[in-house]
Amino acid sequence: MATIEDFGLIDMRVGRIDQVEDFPEARKPAWKLRLDFGPEIGDKRSSAQIAHYSREELEGRLVVAVVNFAPRQIGPVLSEVLILGVPDEAGRVILLRPDADVPVGGRVY
Repeated sequence: MATIEDFGLIDMRVGRIDQVEDFPEARKPAWKLRLDFGPEIGDKRSSAQIAHYSREELEGRLVVAVVNFAPRQIGPVLSEVLILGVPDEAGRVILLRPDADVPVGGRVY
């Protein structure tokens, strides 16, 4: 069992996807993303296997991401944050997001 202290170690924040780029080098269909987490954290990069979302659906979208994992090299992309999602019945990852407009950089509790 995890404790509430364990949960407190994971820093989840709201970010806004500012830029979506093609990622043709990826083994599975994916996007390269740049996210804005506000003045405290700034811009971060990530890659995500969420090709079922169009560029237009992603740009400007609020998402929830873990911002304090060590960066991970994904091919030519250094992924700095882990965007959170849940697979649907078809296995597509559905992104987690707030259901209201909240400030970027807001911490998830």
